[in-house]
Amino acid sequence: MWEYTKKVKEFFLHPKNVGEIENPDAVGEVGSITCGDALKLTLKIDKETGKIVDAKFQTFGCASAIASSSALTELVKGKTLEEALTLSNKDIADFLGGLPDEKMHCSVMGKEALEAAISSYRGVVPLPESGERVVCKCFDVTEEKLRKVIIENHLTTVADVTNYTKAGGGCGSCIPDIEAILREIWSLKPVAERPQEPKKLTNIQKIALIQDVLEKEIRPRLQADGGDIELLDVEGKKVIVALRAMCVACPMGGVTIKGIEEKLRELVSEDLVVEER
Repeated sequence: MWEYTKKVKEFFLHPKNVGEIENPDAVGEVGSITCGDALKLTLKIDKETGKIVDAKFQTFGCASAIASSSALTELVKGKTLEEALTLSNKDIADFLGGLPDEKMHCSVMGKEALEAAISSYRGVVPLPESGERVVCKCFDVTEEKLRKVIIENHLTTVADVTNYTKAGGGCGSCIPDIEAILREIWSLKPVAERPQEPKKLTNIQKIALIQDVLEKEIRPRLQADGGDIELLDVEGKKVIVALRAMCVACPMGGVTIKGIEEKLRELVSEDLVVEER
């Protein structure tokens, strides 16, 4: 049996902002009743200030889903759209005093509904779902969603991924795919896959190889999430880089640098150290 905090119980038994705003400025719908959880978020936005003046929700789900949705509406009211977008699913869980690990997917659903609502308000049309590869067919979880949630929450195991997305919690046939995605994101490929490297590299060869790895292995992944990287210098075993775009001041910046270091050690030299400036 899961242990719920007093605040989770309060927001489940006495949820705030239940319902649907009449003539809303923004609507975000995520999930599916057939997959177990669904959430519809409606927002009223002051067009002069850009602030969310009202928020209501309708949800189909468990106690954690109702509490998370209610908490989300309380958190976003009074915030500008930009401020609201900085909210993470962890902020929702923290507001409730925490959620059981197995229920963290409810906070993720809230974050997704908020992003969908703001996108609809700004007229951003999402990519057709048919173009996304569905990894978990039991819960209709796409590869794009898995990558986003894994990176944002630094998930490292299949159990973590299941807790945050439900993927892998059904028939289990998608578990090998989830493991492959985790290995790719966190550079945990088996050592046996390491390509042969020259016994000795000249400094010019080493710099060229580092640049090649950054361009082909690192930059595309960062750019896929709105980030970027710049190689500043190579001083002996020290590789000095700067994170750019969305990676600047990202709370996961340290993890990103560590992943870059592991990839360069794997593909260039085991003694390299990556520093950020």
